[in-house]
Amino acid sequence: MFQDRRIGLWLLAPATLFVVVGFLVPVIILLSGAFRTDGGWSLGNYLDFFGSSLNREVFWRTFRLGLTVTLVSAILGYGVAMAVVDKGPKTKGRLIAMLVLPLMISPVARTYAWLVILGRTGFINVGLENLGIIERPLRILFTETAVFIGLIQLFFPLMVLPLISALENMPRDVVPAARVLGANWLTVFWKVILPLTKEGLVVGGTLVFVGSLTAYVTPAILGGSKVLMLETLLYQRVSVANDYASAAVIGVILIAMSVLTNILLKKLASVRKA
Repeated sequence: MFQDRRIGLWLLAPATLFVVVGFLVPVIILLSGAFRTDGGWSLGNYLDFFGSSLNREVFWRTFRLGLTVTLVSAILGYGVAMAVVDKGPKTKGRLIAMLVLPLMISPVARTYAWLVILGRTGFINVGLENLGIIERPLRILFTETAVFIGLIQLFFPLMVLPLISALENMPRDVVPAARVLGANWLTVFWKVILPLTKEGLVVGGTLVFVGSLTAYVTPAILGGSKVLMLETLLYQRVSVANDYASAAVIGVILIAMSVLTNILLKKLASVRKA
């Protein structure tokens, strides 16, 4: 038995070495760089970062958009997931394939498609002008609205797929039983469906929120320099300003927000309703 254990440890060694060298070491270097200043180790880099009004605005914009995208994805995701689960096997397979298909397309191509749709001569503006609703094209590109639309389209499948899995594992008779006992659909969702599918919501919420925080291509293309987010600000600090201290601070903030989001969602899921 001891010999088998030693063999198992040797088999785990390559994967462990890969994780340590490819993940832990870069993260430790990043963390150390964010706390290191000319005078030694301190929080000076963080004080300098949040002392700038621009940095504070970018931070709150990133957090606000990430939270909004996650909430909207959850609300719409439950509706889509319930509609998919109620279908027959063949139709369900086709709908799931339609949800997965966008994930196989490059985010760059998917984001550039929105330039054609949201531009001044795009489908939306031309359609509204032809209908007589507007006289001049709306400015949609390079706004928070454009970034929000792009992030929703990019990460919405990552919310729906875990919810579909959670709904499929839910007992089939609980919803009819609640309806027979006189509960309306809102009560059924809040008291029955939501508690039984909270694991799927935690997984989907974490993927969407963290993805929205760390996305670079979509905010860079649809937001440009007018709608900076933490990822685009990090790129500017490294490639333009050569400010590696601020870039390290942004990296630590993104890691901390991602970890805290997962912990918070798990805590909320573990709370039992009275």
